Amino acid sequence: MLNNWKKWLLGDGEVLDDLPAPREIPDLSREKIKEKNRQKALEIENKAWIKRLVRAESRGFHIAYIVIAVLSCIGMIGVLLFLIGNLPNYGQENPRTLEVVTRYVEKGLEETGAVNIVSGMILDYRAFDTLGESHVLFTAFVCAMILLRQDYRNMHSPVDDFRSLIGDEYFDLSKDTILQESGALLGSWIFLFGIYVLLNGQNSPGGGFSGGAIMGTGLIIFAASFGMARVDKFFTRKLFFNLVFLSLAFYNFAKGYVFFMGANGLENHIPKGTPGALLSGGLILPLDIAVGIVVACTMFGFYSLFRRGSIGGKIEP
Repeated sequence: MLNNWKKWLLGDGEVLDDLPAPREIPDLSREKIKEKNRQKALEIENKAWIKRLVRAESRGFHIAYIVIAVLSCIGMIGVLLFLIGNLPNYGQENPRTLEVVTRYVEKGLEETGAVNIVSGMILDYRAFDTLGESHVLFTAFVCAMILLRQDYRNMHSPVDDFRSLIGDEYFDLSKDTILQESGALLGSWIFLFGIYVLLNGQNSPGGGFSGGAIMGTGLIIFAASFGMARVDKFFTRKLFFNLVFLSLAFYNFAKGYVFFMGANGLENHIPKGTPGALLSGGLILPLDIAVGIVVACTMFGFYSLFRRGSIGGKIEP
């Protein structure tokens, strides 16, 4: 204001040049006030209508959910009662079920080449069912990995990475001499026994699921005894996924070929081998190996995810 006064004395300007422009006086007419009140009332009414609509939709969804749940339960109960009504009486055998059992017992060795009828049934007669079970195991592991895997995308800050490493060191028992010696002795024997059960599944009790579970236990004991860092040197994440992919892919293509040839009445030309020999049973031995690899990797994968939230020990972006 003082500078403007000096400029005015010197004839260079006006005193009130830099004053702000007068504020626009709002229109306070009755029509404008009524219009604003009407708009506010419409906004309030719209919000109330939206709330009522949301409540009605939620109430309708809740009612529909209850109705569908009750109808589903009634339908399931009806199906179960129908099946129970068609079952044979207590103590009475169903001749249709005996046909399948008789076929397994009488023709199992000839048609599958496996001395162990259970392995012949699981990996030959019911190989499609076992294929689904193998995929269920891998799918369960994938779901666990989605929920439990740690990487830079689901960490809140770099401090979480530090905490995970500190936690892994805190639960690391690899410096315990007794545990190391016991793990080296038991782990090697357990893993070797798992391989034996896996390879002789077509001749004796065992196979892919039991042998794979034993081998997975051996890997877990080795990791608990010597630390996850030692396991990461030979069992990386890339090796893990490659083994599982190759095993499932081999199972799919091998049995897909057999299913296709059998459905068209053609001979698959896969030799059954000599019953009782190690290389016997046609595709049962390689399928046992594939299933065993999937089971062992899945078991160790679950352990690794619950232990540290990753496979391979390295939290990558």
